[in-house]
Amino acid sequence: MTSAAGRGGQLLAVSDLHIGYEENRALVERMHPESDDDWLLVAGDVAENVADIRWALKTLAGRFRKVVWAPGNHELWTHPADSVTLRGVDRYAFLVELCRELGVTTPEDAYPVWDGAGGPVVVAPLFTLYDYSFLPAGCTTKAEGLAYAESTGIVCNDEYLLHPDPYPSREAWCRARVAETERRLAELPGDLPTVLVNHYPLHRHPMDVLWHPEFAMWCGTRLTADWHHRFRVAAMVYGHLHIPRTTYHEGVRFEEVSVGYPREWRKRAKPPGELRRILTTEAASGDR
Repeated sequence: MTSAAGRGGQLLAVSDLHIGYEENRALVERMHPESDDDWLLVAGDVAENVADIRWALKTLAGRFRKVVWAPGNHELWTHPADSVTLRGVDRYAFLVELCRELGVTTPEDAYPVWDGAGGPVVVAPLFTLYDYSFLPAGCTTKAEGLAYAESTGIVCNDEYLLHPDPYPSREAWCRARVAETERRLAELPGDLPTVLVNHYPLHRHPMDVLWHPEFAMWCGTRLTADWHHRFRVAAMVYGHLHIPRTTYHEGVRFEEVSVGYPREWRKRAKPPGELRRILTTEAASGDR
């Protein structure tokens, strides 16, 4: 773990910036901290191509005291419009090195300790992927789930663009990521709460409101279902669903912090691109 510098800032979060849309790029251009000590947690889906990812993270890293990034599925796509053609683990490793060049904390780095409002807490960016265990009702296998999804016309583009190389499947990559992440989290000091930052929710309950329930297959894994208690979670920060809201499960707060696509945020009452405050002074070591 690494220690935080400064105690006067806020722990802020956002995800699903999708800056391939000009309107969303403009939102990033307007994002600024409230103080010089603010941290920003970015829970994935910055963009699909490396040039855009670099621009967004460099812009934000130049403004916030610390930027913490967890990859989304879009960053991991090998998109035909991207000049970087790496696949799977190699693409992820490339993005990790890009973040390190920019001073952005990744799931491969030492977990920093936030010592500001609501701290101290360990801030742990995660990369866990999904394993198709959130199956549609009535389905018992991945094949059945995919067949049902195809019948409804709701199939995630990951099936065509997110490659697991050198793993034989995305679920195999997911299992490896979960095992390594679980090991690291178990080694954390038992007296510190955590803020876990992951593109996918660590529990299925946020998906109860999906308009297309079959999309849950690409939204996480049952293997993390008890992490909010096992690892003393003060807040679980995630994105992916494009349904920004706060929920509580077994007394633990889950924060979905997506910006989403312009066609989605135009329908909302709140201005787009607002950063979510994750901890307050009252939340420092309170009951969870």
